[in-house]
Amino acid sequence: MSEQTAPQRNNATPLQKTMVILGIIALVAAVALAGLSLLAPMGVWLGLWDFRTGFAILRFANTWAAWVAVLGIGVGFLLLTAGRSPLLTSARRLGSWTLAAAVVVGIAWLIPQTYTPPEGTPPIHDISTDTANPPEFVAVLPLRGTDSNPVEYGTFGEMTPERQAGMQAEAYPEIQPRYFDATADEVFNRALQAVEAMGWELVDAAPEEGRIEATDTTFWFRFKDDVVIRIREEGDQTRLDARSTSRVGTSDVGKNAARLRAFFAEL
Repeated sequence: MSEQTAPQRNNATPLQKTMVILGIIALVAAVALAGLSLLAPMGVWLGLWDFRTGFAILRFANTWAAWVAVLGIGVGFLLLTAGRSPLLTSARRLGSWTLAAAVVVGIAWLIPQTYTPPEGTPPIHDISTDTANPPEFVAVLPLRGTDSNPVEYGTFGEMTPERQAGMQAEAYPEIQPRYFDATADEVFNRALQAVEAMGWELVDAAPEEGRIEATDTTFWFRFKDDVVIRIREEGDQTRLDARSTSRVGTSDVGKNAARLRAFFAEL
């Protein structure tokens, strides 16, 4: 068997040798970029760096991932379809590995794209159904620490409450108070059930105040976003207000509004 393989190596064409080299480059690059995409959030989880560094690593990997995936698919396909050419069996095996790595790095490129906000998403991170009198956090305050965003609505950086309310209304007009033909106790219990169904961590439930506080942890970078729900009777109906805010970051890329929409749907 070895006597038949040696001539095949010697008879490999320059193009075939080039394909093998490109296949190795694509394989190594795909594995490296996929590893960086995984390392970016893991470093944040382990406290090795903050989320800004994690985002920088992910952006670098994401910038090149699509190109490497295309290269890997193209070269891998050529190596696999070399047929009975003098190209070695090991080179065709390299083609299989390259294709597999291209798929992995393609996924590494695709996942961050799912977090890309739609055009026009405002650079805000605090969303409330009541922007004039937002529900207030109480029990969750000690958990946020001193380095978190302020909990006063519209007071981050150069933002003002009026400006933020306008940006929110334009981007998320559907984020409005919810009214129910049920008692406050009934709505409170339904809200508690919805919080549990959403998988949020319940921080406090104060039925006498009509207040529920919870924390939701995002999957990829393990960001902790806080939610407060306020329930009170208004006329012959019960009004529910909800507010979701990020602990860190200037923009939430639409996550808090999406969280409230999902909560209302569950409710």
